[in-house]
Amino acid sequence: MLSSKSIGRAPLIRNQALLLRSFHQSNLAANNNMHRGGSSSPSKSPSPMYAQMMAQRRTKPPRNTVIKFVPQQEAWVVERMGRFSRILEPGLAILVPVLDRISYTQSLKEVAVEIPTQSAITQDNVTLELDGVLYYKVVDPYKASYGVANAEFSVTQLAQTTMRAEIGQMTLDTTLAERNLLNHNIVNAINAASESWGIACLRYEIRDIHPPAKVVEAMHSQVSAERSKRAQILESEGSRQSAINVAEGAKQAQILASEADKMQQINRAMGEAEAIRQTAQAEATAIERIALAIRGTDGGEMAASLHVAQQYVEAFGNIAKQANTIVVPASANDVASMVTQAMSVFSTVTANQKRHHKTTNNKLLDEGDGGFGSEQINH
Repeated sequence: MLSSKSIGRAPLIRNQALLLRSFHQSNLAANNNMHRGGSSSPSKSPSPMYAQMMAQRRTKPPRNTVIKFVPQQEAWVVERMGRFSRILEPGLAILVPVLDRISYTQSLKEVAVEIPTQSAITQDNVTLELDGVLYYKVVDPYKASYGVANAEFSVTQLAQTTMRAEIGQMTLDTTLAERNLLNHNIVNAINAASESWGIACLRYEIRDIHPPAKVVEAMHSQVSAERSKRAQILESEGSRQSAINVAEGAKQAQILASEADKMQQINRAMGEAEAIRQTAQAEATAIERIALAIRGTDGGEMAASLHVAQQYVEAFGNIAKQANTIVVPASANDVASMVTQAMSVFSTVTANQKRHHKTTNNKLLDEGDGGFGSEQINH
């Protein structure tokens, strides 16, 4: 014979069995449609039947045994005669029998809820498959108990709709690049909507973003093209820098070569000038000595005539050795006449030098002081 408790508990057990059976049948139908290419997909949100089953499977509130011990990080909502009375904090709690009833137990711990995969369309009309994890916490047990029927289901639905709304305002590139900004916007939107539920969304993290296959292929092609472009740019920059370095090296080499040629020419010119100077000085010294010898020695003119005659004979003998064409003077066989002619030329040159020297002295006398200049010249 069944007791009254078993008879009272039978409808509840029967309802849970029916809900589980319906849930399994709906999942089986969804899987079959998915395998056949139907419209059902795992991105759909949990059905209300599933939410109702999960709500019934939650832990029932503890019974009123007058003396209760509330665990840490929990808040018990007490109703007296069906009306809210107070919230029990962790520790010892004394209840009034029959009148008080513990209606709700709220956990004050942080809860992580998995957001199932869902579809969302970006601003540039790209369909994405996204899933994430939501972290929330009950901050007001009264609002969490009386402000919403199922806090977890409600905040999950709110996170899904908020995610779709935020992604609809962003392009594909922005969604992929600024995931932190998307998470921040979703958290702010959820907190603004769930304030009356006594729930605070701490953070939201997008786990996976799955673009369509064609979009992924296009992105891969774009990345490959960008990499190729960078490689070509770097290669061209290297070739350009190499050509600049080669040209700069050739320029420096030409400059150094021209500097070396310039210094070589300068040194050669200085050497030739010094050689000419030394030769002229030596010839001047020789001529001066010859002139002194001619003037100050008896028979000097005769010796000069003899020297000129010797040079004439040597030069005339070397004419045939240097060229095939010979210009022979009319008096080539008369050496005496040639010597006489050379001496006359020498005498004429000497007279002209004396005349030039005298003219120069007269000019100096006219330009300078008369008395001093005459004394200096006489002296």
